[in-house]
Amino acid sequence: MLLTSYVFLYGFLPIFLGAYYLLPKAWRPWIIAIASYIFYGWWRPDFVLLMWVSTVVDYSCGRGIVRDRGGGQSGRRFVLLSCVSNLGLLAYFKYANFGIESLNSILATMGHDSVSWTAVVLPVGISFYTFQTLSYTIDVYRKDAQPAENFGAFACYVSMFPQLVAGPIVRYRSIDGQLRNRTHTFQKAAIGVLIFQAGLAKKVLLADTFAVAADAGFAAGSLTTLEAWVAALSYTFQIYFDFSGYSDMAIGLGLMIGFQFPVNFDRPYISQSIGEFWRRWHISLSSFLRDYLYVPLGGNRKGSLRTYVNLALTMLLGGLWHGAAWTFVAWGAYQGFWLILERLSGNRTLLGNLPRPIKNAVTFILIVFGWVLFRADSMGAAARMMGSMIGFGGETAAGLLLEWTLLQSIAFVAAPLIVWRFRTTQAHAAAPRPWWIIVVFGLFLVSLLHLHRAADVPFLYFQF
Repeated sequence: MLLTSYVFLYGFLPIFLGAYYLLPKAWRPWIIAIASYIFYGWWRPDFVLLMWVSTVVDYSCGRGIVRDRGGGQSGRRFVLLSCVSNLGLLAYFKYANFGIESLNSILATMGHDSVSWTAVVLPVGISFYTFQTLSYTIDVYRKDAQPAENFGAFACYVSMFPQLVAGPIVRYRSIDGQLRNRTHTFQKAAIGVLIFQAGLAKKVLLADTFAVAADAGFAAGSLTTLEAWVAALSYTFQIYFDFSGYSDMAIGLGLMIGFQFPVNFDRPYISQSIGEFWRRWHISLSSFLRDYLYVPLGGNRKGSLRTYVNLALTMLLGGLWHGAAWTFVAWGAYQGFWLILERLSGNRTLLGNLPRPIKNAVTFILIVFGWVLFRADSMGAAARMMGSMIGFGGETAAGLLLEWTLLQSIAFVAAPLIVWRFRTTQAHAAAPRPWWIIVVFGLFLVSLLHLHRAADVPFLYFQF
């Protein structure tokens, strides 16, 4: 089910909120869990079983760690079971096709027959909920979190539909207290509604508008330099407002039922270095990779060379987490390259004491080129797009600008203002001014009208 679909907006959400507030309070964890299973299983009910397996295994592992600890053992065997089950599911469903395709490419170059294979369907959101449940067992093992005492509350945590399919990656220790006891006020719910409305407007009116030029540009065989930059910038703003919009909607939905989710998106394009970008973009993933991969690898505690190797491995795996393709591996390597150079500079930035606007502009350009790798269908396509951007484009226009619309022009004017001049949605909603409430509500209504004319449009991060 999509957060932008009629079924969700006009059916699922009102019914869910009605049941949540009208039925007994003790039922709320299971109301959220059952609603989340319906939400997740709307497309493929059988995939709910995978989530259920992950939930049961990791709940049992958490309890097993406690039992082992009481008996004088470490509980490491249950952490191992959790890692094998979660990473095994993720490896099969997300990377099996990629592995077989890569193997067949190698076999073809060597003149051998390819391996026959039935393609595996990727369950939506599997990267998010497997990381959540994995972090739970690791935190219990490290004594950073208390084990869940109530299976219903744990099932609610794993399946919670607002952030189930595109994040943020919520750690159990950050939400344990809220699962047991949280406040419900009209003010909190009203702020949640405002944030949700702002997120929907970002997604529908900005992200989907930028998608038109981005999709056309990356599908074109040859572009002029101007067209290549239009396409690359369109995707840069598309993924920004897509992810920012979803993050707002998830936080807003959480507030409607009393939950305060961690901030996952903090104006990343104002960054003055790639390191700062990763402290602002997909914050929950960055912190997960840091705490459960980079630091266990040794972090920066074992010398400079080991630090650079750890950075490179972390970003390579971070790129691969986003998708099973060599372009994502290259994107992770690209990010790791700039992070290592920033470390080598000693100041965490390559640009030293240059004025802040210059550092921001250079960092933004580096980000744009990175998104080309992220979006391109192949390494060859990424190379052609980058070549066009630096002046090696085609002499004949591909027609990307011939069907330019007024809405696209408005979006290109509005986007930089929102990105570089406006505060975050959460900052505005914390003490909303009347003009902001009126504007958000008006844009929300326009978004609903737009959705009536458009087909269902999934968020980009649903595929990751």
